[in-house]
Amino acid sequence: MVTGAGRDRRGATSMGCLVSLLVVVAVLYYGVNIGELYFRYYRLLDEMQSQAQLAPSLDDGTIRRRIQAAAQDIGLPPEAQQIKIVRRASPREIVIETLYSETVDLPLFHHSFDFHPKATQPL
Repeated sequence: MVTGAGRDRRGATSMGCLVSLLVVVAVLYYGVNIGELYFRYYRLLDEMQSQAQLAPSLDDGTIRRRIQAAAQDIGLPPEAQQIKIVRRASPREIVIETLYSETVDLPLFHHSFDFHPKATQPL
């Protein structure tokens, strides 16, 4: 026999499902927006590592121009294009780095993320 208590329970389950769905949508929304920052960071880091591997056959100006062009294509802020390149004699290596920050403005969330991509490669 079906009682009225079963109907109340179904309603509570629907509300729980809606709350769970709302939480999932919120996590996806915030995750996509914040994840985009890290995706751009890793694209720049990959370009820096690629140029560090080619460093023995390239001069610093060429490396700098290539990384600056990549940062601009990725859509990073202008301070990300201020590339520092150091060639060390002991140990023989090249260090390529930059420093920049990006801000995320979302409902109930405002945060500035600081990034410091750095690539080191022996020469």
